[in-house]
Amino acid sequence: MKTSAEQVVDLLRAAGESTRLRVLALLATEELSVLELCRILDQSQPRVSRHLKLLAEAGLVERFPDGAWVFYRLALKSPGRVLIDQALSLIDADDATVRADAEKLTLVRAERTAGAQAYFARNAARWNEIRSLYVDEAEVEDAILKAAGEGPFDEMVDLGAGSGRMLTLFGRRAGAALGLDLSQQMLNIARDEVAKAGLARCELRHGDIFATGLPGGCADLVTVHQVLHYLGDPAAAVAEAARLVAAGGLLLIADFAPHEHEFLREVHQHRRLGFADVEILPWIEAAGLVPDSNIALPPTSAEGLTVKIWTARRPAVKSAERSAA
Repeated sequence: MKTSAEQVVDLLRAAGESTRLRVLALLATEELSVLELCRILDQSQPRVSRHLKLLAEAGLVERFPDGAWVFYRLALKSPGRVLIDQALSLIDADDATVRADAEKLTLVRAERTAGAQAYFARNAARWNEIRSLYVDEAEVEDAILKAAGEGPFDEMVDLGAGSGRMLTLFGRRAGAALGLDLSQQMLNIARDEVAKAGLARCELRHGDIFATGLPGGCADLVTVHQVLHYLGDPAAAVAEAARLVAAGGLLLIADFAPHEHEFLREVHQHRRLGFADVEILPWIEAAGLVPDSNIALPPTSAEGLTVKIWTARRPAVKSAERSAA
């Protein structure tokens, strides 16, 4: 997208300040809350908010409230994105300030992960019970099965396998299945559930949803069930999940619609309070998938949460294209 000379000057002016450039460098890594940026930059909230306001007005970052928190990320479609990427590429990787910011970001991530892991360790055995407090699991699982279709699926990958429910749900429809999770406690629970279900061709593995190490296009069904709301960079997780989807294969994401139950963040380590279509669908499309079904399951009580199920497919390779290859 071409911009006028005056617009370019405005973009340069917005980015041309040391703290704002540091903010852009941090947001190029992942979306962050205002409080996290304050910790990393070691600056007051009013000062950081002022810098963020200027960057948002210039269209360089996007602001999105999430319950009582506010998050920021680099604007995906900003005309200044190319300029920012080029500017950040010029910074020496050994720059002392940028390196210090990266180290503080690592500490913030480590604290975030430690809190989540401690929560999972405390609640692993009651995980399905905890989930059932918010939604009707039988209804959700029936909708998930219908959205995915009858299969059969040659290879299934479940990212953030948790207690293994997606693996046992689809186990009979999959020739082979792999579940990845960072929590050893959850993997132990999942192994027990898979064994009880008699699923011999189902493997549980310690793995990172952001960097699975799996080959691209390795599965014709990839599931991400009630995982995104725990993550610091859900868009990156969607991109990695989509990368694993084979031609003609399906990605299935289940999570909550936006809500205001702040206690889930305070007590249950939820980082994001649900996701709207305007977030999820662009992430799916940016990963080269075509949105398929979009299902909303409203709660049965005022205290409940709406569950959303999104599916998307990677276009199948046409016969002529396959022959040419």
